[in-house]
Amino acid sequence: MKKLKVLWKTMTLQMKNSFVRPMFRFCLLANPLVNAILLYEMFINSGQSNFINYVILGSGLMGIWSCICFSSAGDINRERWSGTLSIIYTTPADFRLIIIGKILGNTILSLISFAVSFTVARVFFKGDFVAPQVYQFLIAFVAMIISFAVVSVFLAYLLTLSRKTTLYMNLIEYPIILVCGFVFPVDILPSWVQKISYSLPPTWAVKLLRMSVAGGVETSAFLDTFYRLSFVTGIYVIIVILLYRIIDKQVRILGTLEMQ
Repeated sequence: MKKLKVLWKTMTLQMKNSFVRPMFRFCLLANPLVNAILLYEMFINSGQSNFINYVILGSGLMGIWSCICFSSAGDINRERWSGTLSIIYTTPADFRLIIIGKILGNTILSLISFAVSFTVARVFFKGDFVAPQVYQFLIAFVAMIISFAVVSVFLAYLLTLSRKTTLYMNLIEYPIILVCGFVFPVDILPSWVQKISYSLPPTWAVKLLRMSVAGGVETSAFLDTFYRLSFVTGIYVIIVILLYRIIDKQVRILGTLEMQ
């Protein structure tokens, strides 16, 4: 019960702290708005009748990923600069719960990006979002949230020992958007890039979302993609567990959580 309380308090506090930051609000509100307009202009002559679905999904996913890059990954850096990283690491509350709470707060708040994308498509382009199989879309959406959260934890742990967090989170934003197929299918990428793409959970999450709104997709194909997403996400969960053990050992030996 105490763990759930720590998780809930951290999550709600993080949502409040994130929303007051101008950069987060830009990623949350302005970014999906601009991206929705750009994607609409890109897809308007595609010949697909349901291209509005891909405009909303693409801009929404890009907004979520931007929020993750500049919040979940950046939280470690902010705590370090504030001199509180070592404090929250050594508090009686589990450091892992605090990080997960921060990431859940950011991830849930970042879902507003989808609402912004839908509003832009509805108001400016008179388009509507249609999911032929609602249950498939709901499954894909929840799976997407979980996979993004797992990747966020992975990034947060990976950057705990680094003092170049700002550099790395600026480097990973657009490559992940391109490699994971947020805007266009990864099938058009070079074969060697596709191997990288399919090793990342967001790729399968995006593919699952696209299948859920495409219509006419067989249940077996949808489940196959879902199982692949679950498998890759499970591997990252194992990596996160092992990574924390390595980080915990390094922190206790080297004491590298401060600025100096």
